[in-house]
Amino acid sequence: MNRQERMKELVELLNKASKAYYQDAEEIMSNYEYDKLYDELQELERELGITLSNSPTVRVGYEVVSELPKERHESPMLSLDKTKDVEELKNFVGDQKALMSWKMDGLTIVLTYRDGHLFKAVTRGNGEVGEVITNNAKVFKNVPLQISYRGELILRGEAVIGYKDFEKINEQIQEAEAKYKNPRNLCSGSVRQLNSEITAKRNVKFYAFTLVSAKDVDFHNSRACQMEWLKEQGFEVVEYHEVIRDTVEAEVIKFSEKIAENDFPSDGLVLVYDDIAYGRSLGRTSKFPRDSFAFKWADEIRQTKLLEIEWSPSRTGLINPVAIFEPVELEGTTVSRASVHNISIMEELELGVGDEIEVYKANMIIPQIAQNLTRSGVKDIPKVCPVCGGKTEIRQVSNAKALYCTNPECQAKHVKAFALFASRDALNIEGLSEATLEKFIDRGFIKEFTDIFHLDKWQEEIQTMEGFGEKSYKNLIANVEKAKVTTLPKVIYALGIPGIGLANAKVICREFSGDVDRMIHATAEELAEIQGVGEVLAGAFVTYFQDEKHVESLKRLIAELEIPKEEESESQQIFAGVNFVITGSVEHFANRGEVKELIESLGGKVTGSVTSKTNYLINNDVTSTSSKNKKANELGVPIISEEQFIKMVEEQK
Repeated sequence: MNRQERMKELVELLNKASKAYYQDAEEIMSNYEYDKLYDELQELERELGITLSNSPTVRVGYEVVSELPKERHESPMLSLDKTKDVEELKNFVGDQKALMSWKMDGLTIVLTYRDGHLFKAVTRGNGEVGEVITNNAKVFKNVPLQISYRGELILRGEAVIGYKDFEKINEQIQEAEAKYKNPRNLCSGSVRQLNSEITAKRNVKFYAFTLVSAKDVDFHNSRACQMEWLKEQGFEVVEYHEVIRDTVEAEVIKFSEKIAENDFPSDGLVLVYDDIAYGRSLGRTSKFPRDSFAFKWADEIRQTKLLEIEWSPSRTGLINPVAIFEPVELEGTTVSRASVHNISIMEELELGVGDEIEVYKANMIIPQIAQNLTRSGVKDIPKVCPVCGGKTEIRQVSNAKALYCTNPECQAKHVKAFALFASRDALNIEGLSEATLEKFIDRGFIKEFTDIFHLDKWQEEIQTMEGFGEKSYKNLIANVEKAKVTTLPKVIYALGIPGIGLANAKVICREFSGDVDRMIHATAEELAEIQGVGEVLAGAFVTYFQDEKHVESLKRLIAELEIPKEEESESQQIFAGVNFVITGSVEHFANRGEVKELIESLGGKVTGSVTSKTNYLINNDVTSTSSKNKKANELGVPIISEEQFIKMVEEQK
């Protein structure tokens, strides 16, 4: 691994550790290890003269502006001449060597560096005038804020958002028409934000594709040399391969075979002559440069028959129409369904069951309906939600009509509740992710918690679902069976009662000796007296079980489970009201989780961060200068080693 790769690896490792520590209250590495890696990163940044925008050694301040300033480009940014014919590409290459790369489908950005620092970032705009987005570019995930080259560097590249991030961000948007139609639209909206903090959350990445100018650097008249030099400066460059006329076709095929694996959107390929002087000597037409040529994927279109419109509810209440058609082969895979997005698009296509339609894959990835050949018209829009049976209504949102479920209790709107139920600290059902739950709920397999334990009723349907087969199905069912044996605190936590975490559930169950009936009929006063519960949580607990539906749901759930009777603990609650924080590695326990369980079994509580309420910080490196140790010293919280903790337990017992 070279030094640049190591630097990027360190940035990723340290950011992952910081997220776990500050957001999830977990530690995935000791403070000693973090500090050691941080020092290594700083040294590498000094040696290479490169600092990436997402490096933990820098903190970019966010900026809010009223509008984005406009700026005219020094030289017009022309579009590329395009073809769908590989023969034209061969003719373009002729007897030259060329670079073939992805034509990324994002937003083109021009970056300028001066004295080694990012000086300016401007969007392509209309090719003549772009918008200045410098502060937004500083929070792209992989843009170097500092490079080793000290002259003026101007380069162009594409800002993109990957498909996975696109799906995650779209899921969080409530209104149907506020959702972005594709990653390019989302990227454009993210890059051109007036608030750079929003841009920072969107995971925008930048891939350099052209070096415009860098004085006093000998690039040996080679575009490939320029690309490698940009890599040395810390930029991620678009994937490229050198070709000659005889290898063009084979390389196009290789690129096309990678599309299904790519997370980023691409709408074709770009060819540019490697010989810089030769390319410049060709000049340009009024519309296109003559040194570059774009290849657009020729859409493979298949005719098929529309079998049904499946209505798929979401957590926002929106019910999406999905076209189900006779399976066809497209771009090497079998396709049988395509999203139609909303009722307005259905009406535009006059889409009805039985119609002959033409389908294709947009950018060779996303199945779409190209056109409807028979146009029989929209009919049979469902009056009730396919998941809960609640009434539906058509709403006009912006310029489009969409179908919504009006039932606030619809299971599709509570996917998060089912995801919590299946999570590690609750029933711990491996393989039942939020995405899988959403699919099962959409198809009506799951309407309440207990349905999870009867998924075998849907074996045939599940095994034919995308991402599932016989093996996946058997693994899931085995994990569901395994989850049936659990503890009462995990069941209470799994219900999702507001504010009731696993630790609270444990102390409540212990207080009532596992008597479910006494527990669900407890008063707020009784619960508030329990150490670590308090009035707010007591109120939430009582309110939850005042709803008879919740009581019945719990009883049905317990009937499905095997909850071994816990032996009465003879140990005294010696840590009642005592708060601990555990950090660093442990030697006398298998892991920190075991220490936590012991503390909780003795009435104590374990939290993720040191506060004024912390009584002890357990850290075997008592003298370390880690952030938790510093905080503990500031607040006067005793720092004890593992051995001191064990001695404390033995003495108090």
